[in-house]
Amino acid sequence: MNLLLDVQIADELEGFSAFLPSEEQLHHWASAALSGRTDFAEPELTIRLVAEDESQELNSEYRGKDKPTNVLSFPFEAPPQVPIELLGDLIVCAQVVQQESIEQNKPAEAHWAHMVVHGCLHLLGYDHIKDDEADVMEDLERQIMAGLGFSDPYPDEAP
Repeated sequence: MNLLLDVQIADELEGFSAFLPSEEQLHHWASAALSGRTDFAEPELTIRLVAEDESQELNSEYRGKDKPTNVLSFPFEAPPQVPIELLGDLIVCAQVVQQESIEQNKPAEAHWAHMVVHGCLHLLGYDHIKDDEADVMEDLERQIMAGLGFSDPYPDEAP
């Protein structure tokens, strides 16, 4: 699998760049999440790093929740006759991820990796609305994160 990744950084994050992962890190984490889980030979994905205002606006418009959130996933579904390997877009809010890593006492890099893995799994159709679906998704996240060398992203929940 050869992931084609487009990384976009919102202008509002100019002063926040020291806290952002590199394009190489984003590519590595997304590739780990997608490897063996998509039939695409060259999946395409956009990861956009945004500030709280943009995250809140999108979360409100698409999920009806008027607050910023850590990651939003927008899967792309091409018509059958269109041969494109576009998975979709991830929108990751830098400030929310940074704040959550502090609140959850996790290394920022580990939390960033988890948000990318989590978002990619959503693009592949995984969800966590129902308990049984959440168990499957969280177990997969644990496996991927361990493969990346990170600890359990859900340490307070029994696997």
